[in-house]
Amino acid sequence: MSTLLIVHHTPSPHCQALFEAVVSGATAPEIEGVRVVRRPALSATASDVLDADGYLLGTPANLGYVSGALKHFFDQVYYPCLDATRGRPFGYWVHGGNDVTGAVRAVESITTGLGWRRAAKAVTVTGEPGGADLERCRELGATLAAGLTD
Repeated sequence: MSTLLIVHHTPSPHCQALFEAVVSGATAPEIEGVRVVRRPALSATASDVLDADGYLLGTPANLGYVSGALKHFFDQVYYPCLDATRGRPFGYWVHGGNDVTGAVRAVESITTGLGWRRAAKAVTVTGEPGGADLERCRELGATLAAGLTD
């Protein structure tokens, strides 16, 4: 069985709604053979990353960057996971009040350094998430999970 690790920082109702939509897609009944593990960014470990076959990352855009929690996650896992996780698929979503450019750039830069392979288009949302935003998050979760099926 493959494992999909969802690492998230969900400090607001908007971020929580996006996270729940991602989980809904990743755990859809038609996707079999994938175990979905959810970890808040501040408690996710290098062991979690090493044990997973793919990753979904969620963050708010804070002051033009990823949340401190997601940055802490990357700081903790970068070197312990650098060689062992190269080529693994990932996807991500970012929520911001009005601009997510810096957070997107940071996720892309860090995951490029890790050698991870983006397996789905990022979902970026500014302001209150609407139905289309939640659907894109469901699709993101489903895409990553389905890509890990045996």
